[in-house]
Amino acid sequence: MIAVARSLFGRRARLRWVHLILGGALAMPYVMVGSVIIGPATGSTNVFGSFPLQLASFGVGLPIAAVSSLFPMARPLEAANVRWLCDVDTDRIASGPARTWGERGRTAAWFTLHIGFGGIIAGASLALPPFAAVLIVLPVFAGLRGTRLGLPEVFDHTWALALSPVAGAASLVALAGCAAGCGALLARWAPVLLGPTPEDRLAAAEARAADLAVRNRLARELHDSVGHALSAVTLQASAARRVLDSDPEFVREALAAIEDTTRRTVGELDAVLGVLREGDAPGTAPAPTLAADLDGLLRRTRAGGQRVTAAVEADPEALPPPLSREAYRIVQEGLSNALKHAGDRAVVDVRIAVADGQLEITVENPLSGSASSRPGGGHGLRGIADRVRLLGGTVTAGPTAARTWRLHTRLPMKAPVRKEPT
Repeated sequence: MIAVARSLFGRRARLRWVHLILGGALAMPYVMVGSVIIGPATGSTNVFGSFPLQLASFGVGLPIAAVSSLFPMARPLEAANVRWLCDVDTDRIASGPARTWGERGRTAAWFTLHIGFGGIIAGASLALPPFAAVLIVLPVFAGLRGTRLGLPEVFDHTWALALSPVAGAASLVALAGCAAGCGALLARWAPVLLGPTPEDRLAAAEARAADLAVRNRLARELHDSVGHALSAVTLQASAARRVLDSDPEFVREALAAIEDTTRRTVGELDAVLGVLREGDAPGTAPAPTLAADLDGLLRRTRAGGQRVTAAVEADPEALPPPLSREAYRIVQEGLSNALKHAGDRAVVDVRIAVADGQLEITVENPLSGSASSRPGGGHGLRGIADRVRLLGGTVTAGPTAARTWRLHTRLPMKAPVRKEPT
């Protein structure tokens, strides 16, 4: 019983009832236009004084309503009502205007059903409750038994009076049942008539994939840029603190490197966050490349006391900008891993060369702990793997027999950059 009562009078049923009442309200202008046609056609001067003529006006108004709903903006307006009042999942209803005639035709069919069911339920909702209330109180108020209310003569009998409250309550339940049934039918048909087409679903999937690709790229940029800066600044500050009294010149160099690192990172962070701020223009700081900042990257890393040897056997100026940019991030992440895992006394070897049309990048440093794992890592290596995959290259990373950690990538010099994976 509780489930039945909830299905008839629960929140979902009430909202769908309101949706039907709105459909009845939308039907009124079309009924008026229909009455203008039915009146002269039947010679009647009072169309609304006859229930059959009212139904005829309603029937004439429905095709007119279908034609008026062919405008593209009819679909988003109806879709908004369906989402709020019919309890239909948002992703099952299209949000944009109808673009094709097929979409417009389905919208017209939906609008006709909405105002058709709505007109019937709205009319019953206006007429039936007062009549049901009279039936319920009829045995108590004798003055209502006359003919002023137009009640049938059967209510003059005692048995009819005794059953009238039951009939009144039953009529209200029947109205609620009809409203709930019509609302459920409209909710079932809404995804069919107002739902996205396969083209809409494909466009939405492509939009989500593009958004995800942008987010993944921003996450990689933030991790590589900010992560490297924090690792470098931490190492530089630690080294400067240890020799604060004994080597002031080194301390000055370390502080200068910290200043330079943080300034550059703030510029890169502004560029990345500018993409995330809705309505804001992206930051103007250019993405670093091997040609523009490889020497600076090595200098800032060495300023913290880290010993770095670099063999650059390729001309950074000759590299395509996308390749130079991604290669810079790979070298930067390799140095960041070395800063975190190799210790400040270890020597980090960086080699950049061109062989067989491939740009080879190797970053190698001694292992300070277990040769089988590097605690705390993982995100940077995944970012490198993503960058290499987008460039169509290969990457290997792991311990070697000589107890070193070796990161080695091969990137095609002329291969087009692949799209982000969906």
